Amino acid sequence: MTSDAKEIISVKNFRMIFGDKEVIKELSFDVKKGEIFGLLGSNGSGKTTTIRALLGLYQPTGGELLVNGKKFSPEQGTVVGYLPEERGLYTKETVLDVMIYFGKLRGLANPKAWSLKYLERVGLVDKTKEKIGRLSSGQQQKVQLGITIMGEPKLLILDEPTKGFDPVNRRLLMEIIDETHKKGATILMITHYMDEVERLCDRALLLKDGAARAYGTIAAIKKQFNSHNLDDIFVQIYGEDDDV
Repeated sequence: MTSDAKEIISVKNFRMIFGDKEVIKELSFDVKKGEIFGLLGSNGSGKTTTIRALLGLYQPTGGELLVNGKKFSPEQGTVVGYLPEERGLYTKETVLDVMIYFGKLRGLANPKAWSLKYLERVGLVDKTKEKIGRLSSGQQQKVQLGITIMGEPKLLILDEPTKGFDPVNRRLLMEIIDETHKKGATILMITHYMDEVERLCDRALLLKDGAARAYGTIAAIKKQFNSHNLDDIFVQIYGEDDDV
């Protein structure tokens, strides 16, 4: 982690109410420049709601959510790369056309060359003329990740980036995420794979029912729960049968 402790993301006393249900309860945390931060929790714990409020897609009921010291605005889009859990690709267009289109939006000098190099790295260079909708779920996720990291944004927000991948492709995407981080990106990553947290994350926040159950460095969280195993801690908080 870099020694620069500037907060890239700051969330203070965040509350979110939908109807008569309070889904986020006075949540506070920060993400510091240069770190990889894990946002963890079972389904329904409030992870995606927090990200959507941070990016201005939801209006918070209360509290303050800041990116680089201010409320997120579309003008910050060039310095933020967001990989949503639900893909946002043009399924009737070809892989290369979609990547070139987003590359131009990102301001790449040569989006075609960048896209071809990336597609070769992830094993999709033979799919350049294939329509997005004909790709498998995993292949679409690779394309989506490529679009997310285009232009080397300073902040990446990744919602379950390796969900549904086999071990080989999970390892590949983790390597790409790690390489992007080494180039200077700050990363906020939603995941339920504890090995990814162990390998990549400097600090983490574990959410349950909209409230923080653990927050800090990985070592501090392990000490808090008197365990050397993050999987065991996850089970302690969410239970063995909780849906992640």
